[in-house]
Amino acid sequence: MEIPHRVLLLLLLPISFAIAQNAPTEEVQEFHVGVILDLGSMVGKIARTSISLAMEDFYAVHQNYSTKIVLHIRDSMSDDVQAASEAIDLLENYNVEAIIGPQKSSQAIFISKLGNISHIPVISFTATNPSLSTRSLPYFVRATINDSAQVNCIASIVKTYGWREVVPIYEDTDYGRGIMPYLVDVLHEVDARIPYRSVIPLSATSEEITQELYKLMTMQTTIFVVHMSDTLASHFFIKAKEVGMMNKGHAWIMTDGVTNLIDSLSPSVLESLNGALGVEFYVPKSRELDDFTMRWNRRFQIENPTDPPLKLSILGLWGYDTIWAVAQAAAEVGHANTTFKKPGVERNSTSLEILETSSNSPRLLQAIMQNKFRGLSGNFDLSNRQLQISRFRIINVVGNGWREIGFWTAQSGISPQLNKTRLPTHLGSEYDLNPVIWPGKSIEVPRGFQIPVSGKKLQVGVCTSGYPEFVKVKKDHITGATKAIGLSVDVFEQAVKRFPYALPYEYVLFSTKDDGSTEDYNNFVYQVYLKKYDIVIGDITIRYNRTFYADFTLPYTESGIAMIVPVRDSRNKNTWIFLKPLAPGMWSGSIVFFIYTGVVVLILEFLGNNENVRGPIPRQLGIMIFFSIFEEKELVQRFLSRIVLIIWLVFLMVLTSSYTASLTSMLTVQQLQPTVTDVHELLKSGEYVGYHRGSYVKGLLEELGFDRLKIKPYDSPDDFHNALSRGSNNGGIAALVHEVPYIKLFLANHCKGYTMVGPIYKAAGFGYALSKGSPLLGDISKAILNVTGGDTMIQIEKKWIGDQNNCQNVGPVTGSSRLTFANFRGLFILTGVASSSSILMALIIYFYKKKRRSTNIALENSN
Repeated sequence: MEIPHRVLLLLLLPISFAIAQNAPTEEVQEFHVGVILDLGSMVGKIARTSISLAMEDFYAVHQNYSTKIVLHIRDSMSDDVQAASEAIDLLENYNVEAIIGPQKSSQAIFISKLGNISHIPVISFTATNPSLSTRSLPYFVRATINDSAQVNCIASIVKTYGWREVVPIYEDTDYGRGIMPYLVDVLHEVDARIPYRSVIPLSATSEEITQELYKLMTMQTTIFVVHMSDTLASHFFIKAKEVGMMNKGHAWIMTDGVTNLIDSLSPSVLESLNGALGVEFYVPKSRELDDFTMRWNRRFQIENPTDPPLKLSILGLWGYDTIWAVAQAAAEVGHANTTFKKPGVERNSTSLEILETSSNSPRLLQAIMQNKFRGLSGNFDLSNRQLQISRFRIINVVGNGWREIGFWTAQSGISPQLNKTRLPTHLGSEYDLNPVIWPGKSIEVPRGFQIPVSGKKLQVGVCTSGYPEFVKVKKDHITGATKAIGLSVDVFEQAVKRFPYALPYEYVLFSTKDDGSTEDYNNFVYQVYLKKYDIVIGDITIRYNRTFYADFTLPYTESGIAMIVPVRDSRNKNTWIFLKPLAPGMWSGSIVFFIYTGVVVLILEFLGNNENVRGPIPRQLGIMIFFSIFEEKELVQRFLSRIVLIIWLVFLMVLTSSYTASLTSMLTVQQLQPTVTDVHELLKSGEYVGYHRGSYVKGLLEELGFDRLKIKPYDSPDDFHNALSRGSNNGGIAALVHEVPYIKLFLANHCKGYTMVGPIYKAAGFGYALSKGSPLLGDISKAILNVTGGDTMIQIEKKWIGDQNNCQNVGPVTGSSRLTFANFRGLFILTGVASSSSILMALIIYFYKKKRRSTNIALENSN
């Protein structure tokens, strides 16, 4: 087993040199490897120092290896063509058997194709574009992470803070564009919408960046995800701070392209980044990493004496580990039997078609993929031709540095500590991360949107309802301003007043037929999908089909569909009203138990040899039940009979008091009875029913089974009144089916003669419609809940509908209050059990005494 080289490195170095001086000289086989970096960039400088240290460390530990890689380092000068030219030169003139790099994804695509032609592995530890597919480029190995690996972490952050809209800002390169499809997908999964994408060219000037930032300021969204190279990002954030977009209310999330180099950014850039969040691959701390970092800092100062000091990043560690992986693979494969073969091509072929192929390269590629070890960056495993990363660290830029606020892993999602076990949950919470200092040194989590000072007001769509009490719109012909009044408008305005921030808005008129038809309202709601309005308000029913193109707030009215039916005065008009308090079943049960109890008492007294029960049975039974307990001379003698009569008396007292109360209610309180108490009665009798013309209620009535010829449309409350007053047999209707808020409004104006029965069908009620994913939805729903849950809603309803307490007919009527057998089931059971048990005990006593008497007589006769 190989000894871990990092821990013993410092001890092995002097020993290795001593052994090398005394060891016999062996022929060293050179293994040529090309390295293509942008040596003038921050990443290139960091990687070059790491690569040089990796070469020294590897061969200091493995001095007995006969195969040694020789690096040919080339500068791409941040140009794709130059990088390709250097790659061709390395393949043609140096017969390199592997190429490490290039630095950019755009360069890696072409050079990897050269690797396919020449069968040379191309290993890049900086090209992260997901479009670099290992399937189409079989000789390409990504010794870093795919950019798409971090999008789930970003989406988790967005979900944790409840943001509904995010604007991605990315550079206009293969690197910038590559992550977008993956980011869009994961944001959609957490219900976050992307209203706009900001694309910044690499060649963008300060004026162009400033112009784009001003454009972003005119939008409502204040959550941004930045995916850029460090150079462009530094310029961008400095300008963002200058225009005021690094102030309170904004949130910025940086991908690892910037975060990986956060320690090497200049103080002015760090100052402009204050409050931003960043995502980076997490490298566990270790003593060997600390030792290497000190050596790296010294070496970098030596190699770059005139440059400002940079800090070691994960890219440098991946570059270090890549050299170890390639050097180990080269030692395993060797170079002795390597041959380069020129393809058979025609004379006029291009230089790319005559590139030599290495016989050793396929085995070298397999050796690199199979070489797994614990490197400075952690577990270094290229078996899938790509590093598999499952954990990220989330940082918050504060002052001239940063602080750790949490971690993300594929198994546990977001947590404040890496090893903290959490139960999996679908609901994110800001408490899943440590506290954040946001831009503007704020500790308040940004809401995610705001009405821009330089932007337009919130566009509120309104249209006149078929019921002006809910919404009535008029236009000022002098100023041109749209004014709206009504119950729906008052609820909206009261809700806006309860927002924790100012929300400037203006009403915009939407023209309809003014009949409140379903088609008009469907078109009205659809306007928010077309971005004509930010929100539409009114008596808009929350319906399933409308949720496909709009989001709805919580309802602000009572929900349901009910019936308006005429009422009749039933007081003192029924000759047999005294029978109404008890249902037929209750009358039958009472009579049966009355007779049963009398028979039981009669049998009990008969078995007890009571002289009073001798004679005609009907006469004696009447005396026993009704008069015995009131006579001076007791007619009921047995104890069991008295128990039965006491329980029966209790039953009669309860029944009598309940009967009296019910009859009193029928004669005094319940003066008005609905003519119909159940919608199914209308179906059975074939009565005509009405609805408001254009309403979706017609479809519901057809679903319930009503004949289309029995369904009549009406246009106004006056039409409803006329039709109901005529009745179904005189060309009118027996009931009008409508939504509960409209029924309450009708009854407020036609209190006498009508009542509401139901609800007969569930509905969601009235709400406001917003565009899908609108960040305003949560705030306005909370405000509506605040309005409807207090006295404010009562006052608004009194203002537009009237005081419903003045109309006794308002409210659901469910039917009769007659007393049924089920209401007294317990008393019936008690009476029956007492009577049956008593007669059973009496029979047992009777037969026992009879048997004993027979026994005594037999004994006397025998004596």
